[in-house]
Amino acid sequence: MAYYLVKAKPRGNLMGELHEKLARGVFRSLEPFGKELTRSLLAARVDPETGDILWEEEDYCSPPLAQERSAVLDQYFEDIEVKRVKQGKGWSMISDLPHLWDKGEESAEKG
Repeated sequence: MAYYLVKAKPRGNLMGELHEKLARGVFRSLEPFGKELTRSLLAARVDPETGDILWEEEDYCSPPLAQERSAVLDQYFEDIEVKRVKQGKGWSMISDLPHLWDKGEESAEKG
């Protein structure tokens, strides 16, 4: 099992649409990655200086995130970069950044 810190630039003004789909669980049924992708994107952080979106993602593809990119990520993000990390290390590296989504909404979606 491999974990990656993902950094990407939002594509256009599509973050509202992405959040709405995440909140409705639209991607959860995508096998084998939908549940993990949804969980990770709901917990995503934003770098206020660059506008980059960051999250940690568990993935088994080679190249990394190949299925996620073709099904979801390339529609909403560009300039996607991945860096291999140990489980949880990516989240700790970005823990001081603000949440992309309102924290209350994110917590409600996880519960």
